[in-house]
This record gives sequence, C-alpha cells and structure tokens, in this order.
Amino acid sequence: MVAPPSEFSPQLLGRLTELETALGSVIRGKPEVVRLSLVCLLARGHLLIEDVPGVGKTTLAQALARSVSCRFHRLQFTSDMLPSDVLGVTIYNVHSEAFEFKPGPIFSNFLLADEINRTTPKTQSALLEAMNESQVTIDGRSHSLPRPFMVIATQNPVEHHGTYPLPESQLDRFLMRLRIGYPDMASERLIVRSSERSLPEAGAMLAADDVLQLQDAVHRVIVEEALVDYMLAIVEKTRDHESLTLGVSPRGSQALYRAVQALALLEGREYAIPDDVKRLAAPLFAHRVVINTRTTLVQRRADVGERIIEEILNQVEVPL
Repeated sequence: MVAPPSEFSPQLLGRLTELETALGSVIRGKPEVVRLSLVCLLARGHLLIEDVPGVGKTTLAQALARSVSCRFHRLQFTSDMLPSDVLGVTIYNVHSEAFEFKPGPIFSNFLLADEINRTTPKTQSALLEAMNESQVTIDGRSHSLPRPFMVIATQNPVEHHGTYPLPESQLDRFLMRLRIGYPDMASERLIVRSSERSLPEAGAMLAADDVLQLQDAVHRVIVEEALVDYMLAIVEKTRDHESLTLGVSPRGSQALYRAVQALALLEGREYAIPDDVKRLAAPLFAHRVVINTRTTLVQRRADVGERIIEEILNQVEVPL
C-alpha cells in the first residue's frame, strides 16, 4: 500500500478513510460510488446523482452532507418554487425602517437539491452563480456563501412527466454525475433485513476546517505533464467525435484535473496516475457532452454518453 503524502496530516487522512467506511455502511455494495462522491467533495465540486427511485440517491446525499459538521439544508424542488425560495429575499423592517436581507436555504455548506428537475428553469438558474462563483447576487448586492459549499442534486432520468430537463450550462457546473444502480443480492439482503429506523448513519466525522484543509491539500498532488497531455487528448476527441454535437468544455478539463488530484489524495498518493483519469472520465464527461440526433435515434439509452467516453478512452494512447 502506498504511504500517505508526508506533508499531509496522517490523522486527517485517517478520519477520511473512516468516513469512507461509514458511508459504505449506509450505501451498501457501492464502494466506487461512495469513493467518487468523496472525490467530488475534495475537488470543490458539485454532485448530480441521477437514477431510478428507491436506490438510495437521497440517502447518499444526506449521508455525505451530514458527515461534515456544517450547515446542511434539504430543499425539495417543486414546480411552484420561486428563486427567492432558494436564494432569500429582501424585506422592509418597519421597526428599523430599513430593508433587510433574509438569507435562503442556499446559505448552507451543503444544499441537497432533491429532484432538481421538477422545478422550473427560472428557479434552476438561481443556482448557476452560486455553483460557479460561491456567491449570489440579490437586488444588486453580492453575498458570499459559506465555505465549504457543495450542491448535491438528485433527479430521476426515467420519469419525464412534470419535469424540466437541466440545460447544458447547468449540467456543466456539476463536477460529476453518478448513478448508483441496483445493489447485488448480498447487499440487498442486508438492506432488506435492516428496518428503516435502524439504518446506520455516518454522523459528523469531519469539521468544516478539516474539509478546507483537505481541499487545499488536493492542489499539492503532482500531475505530470504527460498526464495532462493525456487528459487534453481525451477532451479533444470529444470535440471531434462524430456522435457528439458538443464536446467537453475547458471547465470540464479543469474539473478532470482537480478530480484526478482528489482521487490520488483519497488513495494516499502524492501523485496522479493514468488509471485515475480512466476511472473519472465517464462520471465527469458523460453529462457534459451533447449527443447528436442521429445517434440518439439509433441508441435510446441514458448511458450513450458513458459508452462514447469509454470508446474514446480506448482510442487515446495511455502515457507510460
């Protein structure tokens, strides 16, 4: 096993490992999903969990958010929700004879946007500035959001009645999209035998300062130039692929770079390797590309994007 980077706190990395184990007891049989959700947190990213009902989307989001001793707010998105229900509102105080800003739920460290595609595009767009710049602007005044700040959104990709698909500009602001999938039989047996009230909880295992230290440590992970060239070659292939109308943006390139560093840190390495890129390319890129009409007519499945990214990975030469 590779020793942890010498300049990083062994105690902090140890608590991070304990946290991953605790999350694994909540989302059974899905260690890769748990690991990638932590990668998203360490890379200062936002997470979109997309899957059918009942597989643990909200459970994973809640467990991840509550694993850190920070402010957490769950917001159930509905069609009648307004941007002010998310951001807050300025009201007139008759006692002080002045306008006062009342912060909304977005002023949390973790915001769980449950069923984000059930609210209107106007309300969805209220998250854009927050997700990109960690601030919101209301009535001409900018308000900084607390640190760390992470949006964890869930959506059901199968049911389309009464939903509003997220536009490409919104999808691009999510560092990664994860699909949990059905558990294997052994894991589902444990789930079935556990009553709803006795489901294990990860609990708060890290403080806000701990997360900020780990996020800063991510930037000290070494990424060789050959590995950067490998990542950019993959990105370039998405822009030229015959099945894609829109390839990965420079924001996506930056996201992959940060996520590769975060995965290396989580696995106790002070340097990134090509396998990190291979593991992260599909979760980071599949929701960012736009598939052309001809391809979607032939392949009517939600994982077309993943298959195209995997195809590109097989075409790009891996650095030695």
